[in-house]
Amino acid sequence: MIFRQLFDPASSTYTYLLGDKASGEALIIDPVFEHQRRDAALLRELGLRLLATLDTHVHADHVTGAWGLKQRCGSQILLSEQAGAQNADRLLKSGERVFFGARYLEVRATPGHTHGCLSYVLDDHSMAFTGDSLLIRGCGRTDFQQGSPQQLYQSVQSQILSLPEACLLYPGHDYRGLTVTSVAEERRFNPRLGGEVNEADFTGYMNNLGLPHPKLMDIAVPANLRCGRPSEDSDAAVEQTWAPLTFTFSGIWEIQPTVLAELAADVQLIDVREPAEFSDALGHIAGARLLPLSQLAAHAAELAAAGRPVVAICRSGTRSAQATVLLQKSGLAQVANLAGGMLRWRAEQLPVVGNAAQ
Repeated sequence: MIFRQLFDPASSTYTYLLGDKASGEALIIDPVFEHQRRDAALLRELGLRLLATLDTHVHADHVTGAWGLKQRCGSQILLSEQAGAQNADRLLKSGERVFFGARYLEVRATPGHTHGCLSYVLDDHSMAFTGDSLLIRGCGRTDFQQGSPQQLYQSVQSQILSLPEACLLYPGHDYRGLTVTSVAEERRFNPRLGGEVNEADFTGYMNNLGLPHPKLMDIAVPANLRCGRPSEDSDAAVEQTWAPLTFTFSGIWEIQPTVLAELAADVQLIDVREPAEFSDALGHIAGARLLPLSQLAAHAAELAAAGRPVVAICRSGTRSAQATVLLQKSGLAQVANLAGGMLRWRAEQLPVVGNAAQ
């Protein structure tokens, strides 16, 4: 099985990808709207086909990427029948199974944080994805979205902490950098739900948290009740349409050498190598401007004022990838990295100038 744990630093949300290597089928749990391209890029790079996204609940602190991934990947949207959401393809009940290749996730209803909370347990009970119902040494709050401390206590005890002690538990969030726990650890060390804590102890604790509501709640909840589908009056997500580009898992827009060869006259070619490399054995692309990476920031406004897309170039694509990040932070929207750099350009037998042309 292929497994990846991904992170959104803005909301401290974990997204999980599970794939069956033999069939190439995959699921994603709790995708985040801002990371649709990242998740689609990872699926592509791992050779996986996304069957479905599964949200653990209607989130109040971020917008789900379920709708966006459906548009990109053709995946189905799955969440609890108790969530009250629109645009879902399948509404899940406790006890159902969601298959991906030869593997499956078991659906367990774990309400209490919200009325529609689900946890997903891997078929062999080696892993479980608990959303906000159980966090590492904590749990989700119970004071809005039909939350109930009594219900959450019963859910966690009967559906999560009843799993085998060695079962690894993966939460929906963590705010301290922790990534995984286990049933045994949470039974022993969770200060809210472990040890000798009973329902009365837990209820008293949760009813006196006094937390402010999440900052994005008024935006996130309505959006998630649409499964992340943008409202009709919202702006569409910005895409790079000036060339056929690829968005990599590392967050970089890339252009392939053969594509760049056709578009070179219409873009700004910026070679970020050092001067000695510009005319070394690899040569450089005709029309490219030498701007070493260390000097690039000083010329960002000038490049933006030219009004044409920028393609960054280096030997292997590593320094130029950093250049694209730098230029984007400087306000340039249309920026791409030459995939594989001059090494790929030469491997494609595309023309160069400099020592390599002699």
